[in-house]
Amino acid sequence: MIESEEIQHSDDLQKPLQDVQRLIERHRLVEHLVDRQEGARQELVAGLVHKQHLAELSSRLERMHPADIAYILEALPLPDRLLVWDLVRVERDGEILLEVSDAVRESLIEAMEPKELVAAAEQLDADELADLAPDLPREVLQDLYLALDVEEREQLRAAMSYPEDSVGALMDFEMVTVREDVTLEVVLRYLRLFDALPDQTDQLFVVDRQEMLRGTLQFERLLVNDPELLVSAVMRAETLTLHPDDKADDAAQAFERYDLVSAPVVDGQGRLIGRVTVNAVLDFVREAGEEDLLAQAGLAEDEDIFAPIWDSVKNRWAWLAINLVTAFIASRVIGAFEASIEKLVALATLMPIVAGIGGNSGNQTITMIVRALALGQVQAEQTNKLYRKELGVATFNGLIWGGLLGSVAALLYKSVALGVVMTAAMTLNLLLAALVGVTIPTLMQRLGRDPALGSSVLITAVTDSGGFFIFLGLATLFLL
Repeated sequence: MIESEEIQHSDDLQKPLQDVQRLIERHRLVEHLVDRQEGARQELVAGLVHKQHLAELSSRLERMHPADIAYILEALPLPDRLLVWDLVRVERDGEILLEVSDAVRESLIEAMEPKELVAAAEQLDADELADLAPDLPREVLQDLYLALDVEEREQLRAAMSYPEDSVGALMDFEMVTVREDVTLEVVLRYLRLFDALPDQTDQLFVVDRQEMLRGTLQFERLLVNDPELLVSAVMRAETLTLHPDDKADDAAQAFERYDLVSAPVVDGQGRLIGRVTVNAVLDFVREAGEEDLLAQAGLAEDEDIFAPIWDSVKNRWAWLAINLVTAFIASRVIGAFEASIEKLVALATLMPIVAGIGGNSGNQTITMIVRALALGQVQAEQTNKLYRKELGVATFNGLIWGGLLGSVAALLYKSVALGVVMTAAMTLNLLLAALVGVTIPTLMQRLGRDPALGSSVLITAVTDSGGFFIFLGLATLFLL
C-alpha cells in the first residue's frame, strides 16, 4: 500500500539510487571473492552474501514507491537492473512496468518468464493493462484475456481500440456513480461501503438507470449541504464532458484551463463510459514532451541509456544519414566559392557567424510554431499571418544584429563593403530561417506527421547551406 512506501522528493532520488548502487557493488565484490573460494566455505560465504546484501536491498525496494523503483531501474546498467528487478515482488511488477520508459520496459519483459508476466499483469486494471498490452508477448496477452471476466474483457477491448493520442487511451473505468433521486445521506452511507475510493476522485457522476450522464456531484457540495437534500438539488447539471475519440491534446488543454482533477467520458448517446483523471493527463503531457524533444533531434523513439550499441545505432542512424547529406551539400556550397575564399581570407572567418546566427534564429521560430501547433493556437488560414510576423521579426533582427556585426567586420578588416555584405547576408539568412521555421512544422502537420520531427536537423541544414551560399555569393558579386 502507498501508506507504507517512502515517497521521495525529486531532488532526493539520487540518495536511494546511490544506496542501491553501493549495495550492488558490495554484492558484486563479495560474489567475486566467493568465486575464489572452494568447497563448503564457498557455500557458507555465498549464503551469507545473499542473506546480507540482497536482503537489505530487497527490504529497501519494498519500502519504495513504484515510480521511484522505475527511476532506479532506468539508471542502472542491464546486469544490475535485472538483479534489482529479480528482487521486486511479483505483485508490484505490473505497477513498475507501467512507470518505466518503453525502452527499459522492453528489457525487463524480455527477462521475464510468461507465467511471471501473467502474474504481474493480473494485478492491473483493464485500462492499465491496455497500456502494457502492446509490449506483452501474444501468448501472455491471450492468457490474460481469458483470465478476465466479461466486463473486464469489454473494458480491455474498448481501451485498446482507441489511438494512443485520444481520450479513449487515457480513460479509466474506476469511478463512483449515484442516482439523482436519492438524498445526500444515502450517498454518504453508500460511500462508507467502499474500502477505498478510486484515485483522483474529486466528484461523483450522476447517472440515470440507462447510465446516461445527468451531472456531477462535487465532494464539497456533498459535505456542506443538508443530508436530507436530493442529489438533483445540489448536483452540477452543466459539466465539461469528453468523448473517447477526442484528441488527448484537447483534453490536456481543458484540464489546464479549468484546473480539473477528473472529467467524465461519454459516448455518442451521452452514456457514461469512463473518466479521465489529472494523473493520466500529466503522464500524457510528459510523454508527449519527451517525444517532441527526441523528434527535434531526429530520434525515432525513447532510447535506453544503457541499451546495446546496435539498438542505439538503429535508433539514430536515419537522421544522421540525412545530416551527412546536408553537411555534404554545405561543403559543396563552400567548395563552389573556393576561389573567392582564397582571394579574401576574411570570408572563411566570417561565414560561420552568418550560418550560426541563422540556425539559432530558425530554431527559435520553429520552437514557437511547434508549441503553438501543439496548443491548437494555429489554424490553416492563419499561416500567412505567421509568415508575415516571423519575416518581420527576422528583418528587424537582421538589420540590427547584422548591422552590428557588419560594423565590427568593417572595422576589423577595414572594408565598408565587407560590412555591408555581412549585414545583407545576415538579414537574408534570418529571413530564410524564418521562412523555413514556419514551413517545416506546418507542412509536417498537414502531412499528418509530428511537427517537431527532425525540425532541429532540417533547420540547421537549411541555414548552414543557405547562409554559406548567400554570404559567399554576395561577397563574390560585390567584393571581388
